[in-house]
Amino acid sequence: MKFLLVFDFDHTIVDENSDTWIVKCAPEKKLPNGLRNSYQPGHWTEYMGRVFVYLGDNGVKEDEMKRTMTTIPFTAGVVELLGFIGENKESFDCIIISDSNTVFIDWILKAADFHKVFDEVFTNPAAFSSAGYLTVQNFHAHHCAKCPKNLCKRKVLKEFLDKQSERGVNYKQIVYIGDGGNDLCPVMFLKKDDIAMPRQGYTLEKKISQLAQDRSPVECSVLVWSSATDIMAYLKLLVKE
Repeated sequence: MKFLLVFDFDHTIVDENSDTWIVKCAPEKKLPNGLRNSYQPGHWTEYMGRVFVYLGDNGVKEDEMKRTMTTIPFTAGVVELLGFIGENKESFDCIIISDSNTVFIDWILKAADFHKVFDEVFTNPAAFSSAGYLTVQNFHAHHCAKCPKNLCKRKVLKEFLDKQSERGVNYKQIVYIGDGGNDLCPVMFLKKDDIAMPRQGYTLEKKISQLAQDRSPVECSVLVWSSATDIMAYLKLLVKE
């Protein structure tokens, strides 16, 4: 039986937020206040849709966006970590569940030749319109009150596991690696043999420790990481088993 590795993307695989990194393409590398203040909690995808319209209106083309996105830095140790996973695909299935979008993640992974490491990427579908504007859609509809309206990562993970199970694929352990508040919902779905790896000092770690203080800790084990070298050390132990 294999291990399933589930990665968030922003602030986990890359050390920035890919959606805010694209602002480097905007005139003077910033957005007008009215646009910046138009974000409403839980409606990030709609907000990014308006950002992409603004970039398109200002003549920002696909090739410039691609050039900018492929300069985004990977988190410390991630290049080595993904290399290690790639060499050990017989032990690991590996997926991304992210609130970024298909175009950005595809560009970044392909530029670094990491797209083969991942079996599937679940993120908001994006494409360029005939006018050359980037458009983005919600990943799915769901009924989870805890998650942003476009994406419940628990639902994605559960559906992926169900589909794998139907194909006769079950996992020895799920390792969930993330940083954000929207990673808590899938972490709470993990079982006691699974492991959550929240990034040190980020929202997910704070929310998990808050739950422990409130005496309703998550069921899975928790291992905090600060560099992807910490993640790799744990995965090496799994491979040795």
